[in-house]
Amino acid sequence: MTDSKDKAGFICVHDTLDGAYPALVLGINAARLGMESKIFYSFMGLNMVLRGGAERAKFIPPGVMGAIPGMSTIATGMMKKKIDKANIPSLSEMQEMAQLEGVQLIACKMTVDMMEIDEQKLIEGVVVWTAEDFLKYARDCKICLFT
Repeated sequence: MTDSKDKAGFICVHDTLDGAYPALVLGINAARLGMESKIFYSFMGLNMVLRGGAERAKFIPPGVMGAIPGMSTIATGMMKKKIDKANIPSLSEMQEMAQLEGVQLIACKMTVDMMEIDEQKLIEGVVVWTAEDFLKYARDCKICLFT
């Protein structure tokens, strides 16, 4: 028996505010539209599914501004104030919302192995998949985005 539910997959490879929010926002909205929704975290994005990782996310300004010492700390504070003022949940709150709404958060096995991550350090509910596992899922997705 095949599942007739539309599927959506998102790939997150950044551990910054602007790198992590899109996958969560899209994943949650896909679930709210009745789709099966999964987010695959790989490379630096894997930090987002480590305990405390979402709280450590920074905003790094593009270009030369991001290279100035201390600028990412200032920019992160400013961005978090804008997020709060707009009543947007924090990244950790968004992850919790996503899981409550049925979005599956997935850690990339190759990245877990390469970075020598103890799987016990992943936030509760995160599963570990190989790239092949994700591709088997993505092959049937109506929407599959690299965010």
